[in-house]
Amino acid sequence: MPKTRKRKSPIVSVETASTSSSTPLLTRTIIRRFHVLLKQQAQLRNNHLGDANTTQALSDVERQISQLGGLEEYQRLSAVGQGTDRGGGSEKVLIGWLKDMGLQKRCPPKVKLLEVGALKPDNYRQCSSWIDTTPMDLRSRHPSIMEQDFLLLDKEEHGGKWDMISLSLVLNFVPEARDRGRMLQLAHEFLKPEGLLFLALPLPCVTNSRYVDFPYLKRLMEAIGFTEIQDRWKEGRKMAYWLYRKGPCGQSLGQFGRKLVLRQGNRNNFCILIRDL
Repeated sequence: MPKTRKRKSPIVSVETASTSSSTPLLTRTIIRRFHVLLKQQAQLRNNHLGDANTTQALSDVERQISQLGGLEEYQRLSAVGQGTDRGGGSEKVLIGWLKDMGLQKRCPPKVKLLEVGALKPDNYRQCSSWIDTTPMDLRSRHPSIMEQDFLLLDKEEHGGKWDMISLSLVLNFVPEARDRGRMLQLAHEFLKPEGLLFLALPLPCVTNSRYVDFPYLKRLMEAIGFTEIQDRWKEGRKMAYWLYRKGPCGQSLGQFGRKLVLRQGNRNNFCILIRDL
């Protein structure tokens, strides 16, 4: 009898991944690809001189972003990654720290929280009796989420407005290093005196970057005017979390205006730089 030919399993394409249940590994792979393409897009737009080669390169990058599903698909995959079956969102870390500080007992008034990069409108629903949340994102996925670019918020209108600002998996999504620094500076400006900043990043942004390590991040945050009061991370895990308190602005921001290689080898290029507001 002739041998039965075994059918080969189909290769899972990005298209398939975007329309079906994504595994954690596939989700992270696609999100990393988004980050690379969005950084290339920002660089090409900033250096666009109208020449044919740059125009073609920008068109190619934007086509690849579109093929991945655009910003909507990035948000969907990020929301999947925050599901309870994968450990839940980073808000659980922040809520735990705030309860340890006794902030749930200060009501009224409620703690005013600006949640930047909110993929869901109700991440802090369980704390609605003492936290007044304003969820915000570049592209809203729900009527209750404000559609707004944090970097374009009016400084006069929002200066000293918030008790807390959450930047959870936001800073690493910003394509340009100087815009990351500007986001942190604006967060400082938008917080009330003694206000709190919650920062969450993929751990490799600090442990495997050429330009950022823990001492660098600490110096940079102190220069902006933030004092670290909590941190949580563990070697081999995927995420790192910090809680900072707003203080006076530092006086040595100039040292963070250019890239400085801190580690050699096969590293990522995550970087945070400062420029004048």
